[in-house]
Amino acid sequence: MNLISIPAFQDNYIWVLSDDNNRCLIVDPGEAAPVLAAIKENQWQPEAILLTHHHHDHVGGVKELRQHFPDVVVYGPAETQDKGTTKVVNEGDEVAILGCKFKVISTPGHTLGHICFFSDPYLFCGDTMFSGGCGRLFEGTPAQMYQSFQKINALPADTLICCAHEYTLSNIKFALSILPRDPAINDYYLKVKELRAKNQKTLPVTLKNERQINIFLRTDSIDLINEISKETKLQQPEERFAWLRVKKDNF
Repeated sequence: MNLISIPAFQDNYIWVLSDDNNRCLIVDPGEAAPVLAAIKENQWQPEAILLTHHHHDHVGGVKELRQHFPDVVVYGPAETQDKGTTKVVNEGDEVAILGCKFKVISTPGHTLGHICFFSDPYLFCGDTMFSGGCGRLFEGTPAQMYQSFQKINALPADTLICCAHEYTLSNIKFALSILPRDPAINDYYLKVKELRAKNQKTLPVTLKNERQINIFLRTDSIDLINEISKETKLQQPEERFAWLRVKKDNF
């Protein structure tokens, strides 16, 4: 399988997974033009579109793509039914595409109906987890997003986190504001800073990497607990997750 990310808008990535026969699936096509250009260049034959949630920068290109490829099946959560979805999927469903089985994982938080698609090693996680960060809570609660992170964290260490935005540098700057002496976060900051200075992509990343540098996955870390305790006493990891999200909102 070949994994490609197509830049869109200011910082979105539209993911494409293709096989050796040039069949492909497309994830969260917020706009059609760059996808159509890539399809033409690579001579892909789209078989499916996967949608993680209803926001326009993830679904805006679906209807135009279906005009060009009317046989394409569009899989998405119920909240995307009016965005072009032809097959609604839910937690625990399996979707067979390109010889792969994608498991649907319900990950509310960013939106209430947000889902991820996982077929080892690929995780298409939309705006749930970013490298070094997590999605804004437009509809869900911190507790919901915390539980969504636990579901992702239960996947294999070599899982490829294919998230939908190039937010890595700003996320790592925030992480350093919380844990300025953390060796792993400092090393990753230097790596990411260099990549972005060259306008290179920082994605995808492994879950193993995120377990080291994503502070939203480290709510049980003694270093993080000690930092938070300088400001407030929080007993539960869900509370520390919520504290981090508020800090990030105001960063």
